[in-house]
Amino acid sequence: MTVHAGQPKAKETAKPTAELRSVVVRVCGDSGDGMQLAGAQLTQTSAAAGNDLATFPDYPAEIRAPKGSLGGVSGFQIHFAADQVLTPGDEVDALVAMNPAALKENLHWLKPGATLIVDDDTFDDRGLRQAGYETNPLEDGSLAAWHLTRVPVTALTKAAVAETRLGRKGAEQNRNLFVLGLVYWLYGRSLEPTLDFIAAKFGGAVADAARRALNAGWSYGETTEALERSYVVPPAPLPPGRYRNLTGNEAIALGLIAAARLSGKKAFFSAYPITPASDILHYLSRLRGHGARTFQAEDEIGAVCACIGAAFGGAMAATASSGPGIALKGEGLGLAVMLELPLVVIDVQRGGPSTGLPTKTEQSDLLQVMFGRSGEAPLPVLAAASPSDCFDIVVEAWRIASRLMTPVVVLSDAFTANGAEPWRVPEPDELPPIPVHHPEAGDGDQPFLPYTRDDLLARPWAIPGTPGLEHRIGGLEKADLTGAVSYDPANHQHMVETRAQKVLNAQSMIPPLEADGPDSGELLVLSWGGTLGACRRAVMRAQANGLSVAHAHLRHLHPMPANTVELIARYRQVLVPELNMGQLATLISARYAAKVTELHKVQGRPFTAGEIEHEIAAVVDEGESA
Repeated sequence: MTVHAGQPKAKETAKPTAELRSVVVRVCGDSGDGMQLAGAQLTQTSAAAGNDLATFPDYPAEIRAPKGSLGGVSGFQIHFAADQVLTPGDEVDALVAMNPAALKENLHWLKPGATLIVDDDTFDDRGLRQAGYETNPLEDGSLAAWHLTRVPVTALTKAAVAETRLGRKGAEQNRNLFVLGLVYWLYGRSLEPTLDFIAAKFGGAVADAARRALNAGWSYGETTEALERSYVVPPAPLPPGRYRNLTGNEAIALGLIAAARLSGKKAFFSAYPITPASDILHYLSRLRGHGARTFQAEDEIGAVCACIGAAFGGAMAATASSGPGIALKGEGLGLAVMLELPLVVIDVQRGGPSTGLPTKTEQSDLLQVMFGRSGEAPLPVLAAASPSDCFDIVVEAWRIASRLMTPVVVLSDAFTANGAEPWRVPEPDELPPIPVHHPEAGDGDQPFLPYTRDDLLARPWAIPGTPGLEHRIGGLEKADLTGAVSYDPANHQHMVETRAQKVLNAQSMIPPLEADGPDSGELLVLSWGGTLGACRRAVMRAQANGLSVAHAHLRHLHPMPANTVELIARYRQVLVPELNMGQLATLISARYAAKVTELHKVQGRPFTAGEIEHEIAAVVDEGESA
């Protein structure tokens, strides 16, 4: 889409309208109620309207949990605005609850006085009992703090699609589109993008029913007396350009294709399915026409070993997994370090340990990707800051991997991978090329030495089959220069130190760490990964309240930018919020001897800006009173 030009127009309403700058909507119901589809369509429609936005899909691990159960509630939250959006929102302006369980699990998100829409038909004795309600919350006065709108969604949806003769089950499957139409009316969203989606996705009676339900929901909002007005959220002043709505996993896939093109390589991606990384494989498999070659391996070990073979053959090789799969890839990654071959490894983190919380977010793999291999096997580690940054971070990872001849790990997380935001599509000439050199037959007068080094200690990337460039590879230690098997103690010391220094030389390729706020002062909030938005918003609020606090965000975790120690030293205290039990804080304390305050959260949910803002105030207050 083009910002501020050609946005689909919403249907006109006869009721009064009011302008809002920012709205947070959360739709929730059973895991089979289509809440993720409804949320995705609301996201696409808001992006087409030119709003800035951020999303938070929140769903259970079970494909279909028991109907009406608390554990089976699926939700989708979107924050769309006429101003810059950094988070999916701390509190919700409008909550749609499709049953009692959804209400009970999500009511705490709703701000006082906000709009609460419920499917009145589901609040029967059975539904209330399954959700653990002793009395009906719609009638006992417990919801008096909110603007409650009771809508017979199920009955109205059945009536709207009756002529399609889909049957009871088929009719009820359109309840999500009915409430989506109602939300579209409430916030001035156009029906056109979703009608186009229905036409492309469905056919026959199914498509007819979906259209009828969507329009019926909009018409209900227009005619009911329970909702007195609708709202309009103007487009955001985004930089001019072509935009598309993008999830983090989609951005990773596109970034891999772009990195291959920029370096003149063929993209090879192998993976074993695992939540929440599987969508990268799914998306890339549909991009064969753009040069993607995908391989679904039999297991995680096979996936990483296939990548090693592809890298040895001269391809841009990448693999992706989550924490348990990264553990299985550990031995293969050690081999890639020893072979000194370029490889991009993506870790979409989730709640652990073991199977843990497969669909929930966490940042608990940092120390694993830093140290979770046998022997001294360092490699560069980068972390994506947002869904759109996943594109840039993958391109940067390949730039480092191909220049230094080393595997590079990119950390994402479930929140970043599944969340979405507008992404400005770059023009081809805006992306600098990634030069890759392969030695050719007859280069130089001396015999080929596979472990000679350039100025950054990278070895040559010789393609198998090139005459005169035959060389030996394997997991045993290499003799310096020749690559022959060596058990010499001094040589091993030299090679270990050389590989480590080569990784540290990545500092020359990465920008300095910058602080947003005062150049020095009481507190530096140091974040990494998907906590960027919440930390930035919290610091902005704290600064507005007059606190001496700055914010710096790490995209490069190993090596860290060369000025990291100097930047940290300018502040009396450092606060590190992270979705683990203090992994980055441990590294900062050990390496820089800084006074670090840790802020942990391991609930499967991202930070809210309010949680971090509260901790900032407490740390500053404690520091000033010390």
